[in-house]
Amino acid sequence: MSGTGRPGLTDHADRPGSAGPARHVLDNPALASLTGSHARFAERRGRILRYRADVSPWLVLPDEPDADDWADVAALAGPGAEIELPGFQGALPDGWDVTFSVDGVQLVDQGMAAAPDPEAVLLGPADVPEMLALVERTRPGPFLPRTVELGTYLGIRRGGVLVAMAGERLHPPGWTEISAVCTNPDFRGEGLATRLIRAVAHGIRERGETPFLHTGAGNTGAIRLYEALGFRLRRTTRFSAVRVPAAEGREELVAVGR
Repeated sequence: MSGTGRPGLTDHADRPGSAGPARHVLDNPALASLTGSHARFAERRGRILRYRADVSPWLVLPDEPDADDWADVAALAGPGAEIELPGFQGALPDGWDVTFSVDGVQLVDQGMAAAPDPEAVLLGPADVPEMLALVERTRPGPFLPRTVELGTYLGIRRGGVLVAMAGERLHPPGWTEISAVCTNPDFRGEGLATRLIRAVAHGIRERGETPFLHTGAGNTGAIRLYEALGFRLRRTTRFSAVRVPAAEGREELVAVGR
């Protein structure tokens, strides 16, 4: 991947003041995804990466961002832009404002009874309008027109209508995140989410990888479900959005992928 001549995301341990690389790929799974299997979805400037705007709203910082990194964020996002920073819990430069922040948890599979589901159907680009409509009604988290390209998405239909779905999002080496778990409120209580989580997890396990997921720390009902299925808390995290100062100029970005 091309850049601006500064060190890349994988060699930031040599930067002054850096604490070295993350201890585990799940400490910064979006970074590990965009420098690996999701590189084709990446836009990059220096050490800053983000998903293409129709794939995911997430922008990824290195583990110890410095002033040059924040300048690259501003150049990549544009003046006045709101950007989502998964996992960031550090201090912002002067003039930057937090627009949204919620505590989250990261859970990893430790023995779920994964299994295929005979009613689950594979979802693809042709199903995106229905998927977006279900997401709009249920609000499971960010899902955009090309999010479906990040991995396998499965759904359950009733009367030809999509009523539940779950799929794969982040994909750091050896792991796959289960995401977009949602059920039409008219069909809740039937165990559809549980079945789809197990079915998506089965596909992940078949590749020799381990499922993990994120949810809000206050989403106690979902956390209870995930723990009952066999997920265990690995770490706490935070999901936040910040606004670039309007005075920051926008420079040419370097795009990687399609």
